Amino acid sequence: MIKDNLVKTIQPYAARCISSTAVLEIKRWAFEMKRRLLNKDHRIDLYLRINDPYSYLLVQVMADFEQRYAINIQFKVIQQLQQDMYPEEVMWHDNGFIDASHLSKLYGLKFPAAIPEPDSMAVGQGTVRLLQLEQLQLEQLQDELIQNESLESSQENRWQQVGAIFERYWFQQSSTSELVLDSGLEQRLAQNEQDLQQQGHYMSAMLHYAGEWYWGLDRLDHLEKRLNALGLAHNESTDEVVFNKTYIDFCQQPPLITSPGSSENPRGDKKLVLFFSIRSPYSYIGLQQAIKLAQHYQLPLDIKPILPMIMRGLLVPKVKKMYIFHDTKREAKKLGLDYGFVADPLGAGVERCYCLFSYAQSLGCEQQFILNYALAVNAQGIRAETDAGLKLIVQRSGMDWDHARTLLTSPAIDREWRQWAEDNRQQMLGQGSWGVPSFQYGELLLWGQDRIGIIEQAIREDRCNSECLFKN
Repeated sequence: MIKDNLVKTIQPYAARCISSTAVLEIKRWAFEMKRRLLNKDHRIDLYLRINDPYSYLLVQVMADFEQRYAINIQFKVIQQLQQDMYPEEVMWHDNGFIDASHLSKLYGLKFPAAIPEPDSMAVGQGTVRLLQLEQLQLEQLQDELIQNESLESSQENRWQQVGAIFERYWFQQSSTSELVLDSGLEQRLAQNEQDLQQQGHYMSAMLHYAGEWYWGLDRLDHLEKRLNALGLAHNESTDEVVFNKTYIDFCQQPPLITSPGSSENPRGDKKLVLFFSIRSPYSYIGLQQAIKLAQHYQLPLDIKPILPMIMRGLLVPKVKKMYIFHDTKREAKKLGLDYGFVADPLGAGVERCYCLFSYAQSLGCEQQFILNYALAVNAQGIRAETDAGLKLIVQRSGMDWDHARTLLTSPAIDREWRQWAEDNRQQMLGQGSWGVPSFQYGELLLWGQDRIGIIEQAIREDRCNSECLFKN
């Protein structure tokens, strides 16, 4: 008991330290000094998987990206996913296609209208072709006779070839020949999958540069900023960031006026629904973005809490937990949000939050309560499982602590919140989303805080249509 309490006391300060800007800068300095001492090029490893929609989008922009910087990008092909990282693998895969479809429209990239039929033969053939190109890539780099100009030309042609292989798979174009995965390529594939795991990750469409990971188009902006800071842009007069379309204009445009609705919803809008977990770092960002969106467009916001995966008997491996922690830190910093002084609410901290949620709803302050709770456990190091910590959150939210404390020991309240938390999860799953945070606006349901900008687009389209009808 004493040991556990000591660990929970130290944990927030340790989290704040390892996620601090100072520690990050020291790590980056160390990697750069090591690279210089070893006289190595700036190299980025890119892990690709043929049936990963995010990989397909990424290869379409790599030729231009590589030409912008004095870097060397080497792709590595993988095929198998680590099963323990994907508790809802089928739903995750299906959602990935829908998500990538929205992302492709945002950046004007090729993408099929329908998901390809499952075809292990097509996956195998595409994987072999990519492995063959990867092998050719390695041979070219090892050939000391290749001059810089011809190497740049071969790199651009390489991305065209990689893109063609992905396009053949995703648009289900027939192949005239069957290829065999020989022992050499099979060994290369196994080595790549081992490298990915040893370097500390579990997904494809991942770029790895000097100790840090960048996922797909959504995290290229962080890599752009890092390369710009190192002076690696060929055009040194600009700090251009291209891959920022998911957030750059969020809530920056004036809200459109709609026709009158009911007294409870004076604008007649659909409501914004947020499926949320108090322990999820991405939910923490999603909550603040959802509140910002709802306030900007004067939308009703319905928050639907769900139990964290680990409290439903599912495992969250440490490598996944740490990637999400550091990724949330940089995403929060980008959006001007505090994060890192984390007091993990797992267990009692989660239960006490959900136990008091209905009470907050009865007072009409559920948004403020959840926001205060999320800030406390993610950015202020407040231990919500303690009475002192919870009292502070409750009082900040305008709620009565003495009454709240009586609810914490009520068996009826305990049964009630567990039931509605499970109902919320089933509702989310039933509508096609596998995890939190998920946002729903009308029939549009999207997973991940990166897609709230798509929700904003839908709101604006509705408002434009409503305004046209109102004028007519």
